[in-house]
Amino acid sequence: MGIFDRLFGGGKKVSKETLETRGEHMPDIRIPADEKFTIYFKKNGGKFIYCENFDEVQEALQNILAENNWQNSHFYTLDKRINERFATERIKFTANRNDSDIFFTTCEHLIAHDGSILVCSNQIMEKKLKELPSNIIIFATTSQMVENISEALKVIKKRYPKQLPDNITTIKHFIPSAENKNDFLSYGSTSKNVYLLLLEDF
Repeated sequence: MGIFDRLFGGGKKVSKETLETRGEHMPDIRIPADEKFTIYFKKNGGKFIYCENFDEVQEALQNILAENNWQNSHFYTLDKRINERFATERIKFTANRNDSDIFFTTCEHLIAHDGSILVCSNQIMEKKLKELPSNIIIFATTSQMVENISEALKVIKKRYPKQLPDNITTIKHFIPSAENKNDFLSYGSTSKNVYLLLLEDF
């Protein structure tokens, strides 16, 4: 079943008592995680491109390059998996921040609760978000979707039992506002122009 088959498919039924005891500002727990992420990610200002297979990912990436006239630009990346996965795309990669205004990376998780993207030292090493380019392309899969940060951290602990990655943070603010200006989870980062290439892998 594809993500968009599930996206508007309802979700688990919730008792009346549970609904009545939740605060008015809490996300609706009846919404499936994938739909919730999509709503919040777009609300944050992110550009979301769903792909059923890797051919569609490649096509979407080329469309992003054409839309922004980035065909001859270098792509800054600190994640070797990106270099390997997109080696056939004729993309010029660089590890020098000064050579590029485009950051291309994977992520650890997609957080449904607020539409944010969790990254760590595997993707950004010791960089703070404000040190990254203002344009970011993120490649992720639907299996990386989790409900909240707590769930994401539990998965990370299981995935890296010997040594946890550090510099765990979230990319969340794609449009500047008074509300997100001083969010400590994002180290007060400047807003980013974020594209998410989401590959169906369930």
